[in-house]
Amino acid sequence: MGCPWDWCGQRRARLVGAARRHLWRHDAEYRRYWARNSEAGCPDLLDYIFVTPQDSPDPAALFPRLRWGGLVVFTTPKRADAVAAATIFRDREGFIVDAEPRPIGLGPLGLSLPGLRGWCFTARKVQLVAPGRFTDRFTYQVELVRDAATGAFVVRKEVPSLEQIVNRLRDRFPDADDETVTSRARKLVDKVFPVFLTREAAFLNILQRDLPKPYNDRVPKVLGTEKDERGFVRRLHLSWLRNGGEPISQIEFARQGADLLQALHDRAGIIHLDLRLDNFVITEKGVGFVDFGSAVRVDEDLQQSKMLQTLFDEMMYTSESQKRLAKMTRKGKVTSSAISRGLNRVDKAVDLFCLAVEMNESHLHPDLKALVHYVPDGAEARALAKLTTTIMTPSDPNNPPFKSARDILQGIERVNTKLHDVAAAAG
Repeated sequence: MGCPWDWCGQRRARLVGAARRHLWRHDAEYRRYWARNSEAGCPDLLDYIFVTPQDSPDPAALFPRLRWGGLVVFTTPKRADAVAAATIFRDREGFIVDAEPRPIGLGPLGLSLPGLRGWCFTARKVQLVAPGRFTDRFTYQVELVRDAATGAFVVRKEVPSLEQIVNRLRDRFPDADDETVTSRARKLVDKVFPVFLTREAAFLNILQRDLPKPYNDRVPKVLGTEKDERGFVRRLHLSWLRNGGEPISQIEFARQGADLLQALHDRAGIIHLDLRLDNFVITEKGVGFVDFGSAVRVDEDLQQSKMLQTLFDEMMYTSESQKRLAKMTRKGKVTSSAISRGLNRVDKAVDLFCLAVEMNESHLHPDLKALVHYVPDGAEARALAKLTTTIMTPSDPNNPPFKSARDILQGIERVNTKLHDVAAAAG
């Protein structure tokens, strides 16, 4: 004889439906960010994943399917199941329990009728990289935390521990001896990371001061810093620029990126130097940039600091942007003097190169692909690809038509106008 909660598909759908109704009625965040794409087999990152005991929820398996800040919503008719599952997620595998198990109605319209009451909790993905896993880059410890005053989530970016860097170095250089690994890790933790985090805090404050609205809403705001005895920042609290909102067109993604870059260069006098897609966001405020740890002032003389000059010299040969620029230059895909001048140099040209390439590739990044309408052989994609070719390989490489972010922005706007004219004529 079957149990009324036998976890067949219909029962699971009923639990998930009850959780959705509960969130819709009581949670403004859900109404704002609920996932419009299907969970089943969806290749895109999700803001919400709904699970039941039938799904055997595993934090490690769910982590890569969620956006940063996304939520696992667990629903069950049994309180004991909810408590047990919450224990699994509590501060493990990059999650926190965001809302403790609470009763919800499983009846029609979410009513809590006799025998139709369930339990639900939510777990939030708060770390960018799952604990115990490494990225290809040496980076900070970055996670979401609740602001004590407002209760809102903010970004906490801090210098990693010596142990974390030692483990990272051993993973990357397995043949290195312990003394060498420890010495290099200590240099990174004591000098390199604090210097760049201190610089990032300073640049973000400059951007808030010098970028007019609404541009300054599209870069992070410094909410607080914690410094060591030398005055270097070791922990930085920032506003969270959360990916989400209504999708935009590919050409709008390109236009907003170029517009912000022009403001960055011309109004604030800041060069980003690391405009990979990882450092683009698409929020309700528009396309934004994050991670200004590698930034410089337009007129900055790095030679005044031997350490900075050494670090940036190394960065200009080892960063992913520089590697890609070097490869495309060797293959003849970059001939413009306005772009190639950025090869192995601290220059605005590095940002121009990144923008010209990345405006065609938002569909390749898991955080952005669902937020930008991309048609592989569509008119926008073809027109922007052609524009990038003109930027990179102009007919006269020594006198290229695109020398600045303003030039690229105007080129995108001309493409947009032409596409509108063609569409109007066809309609």
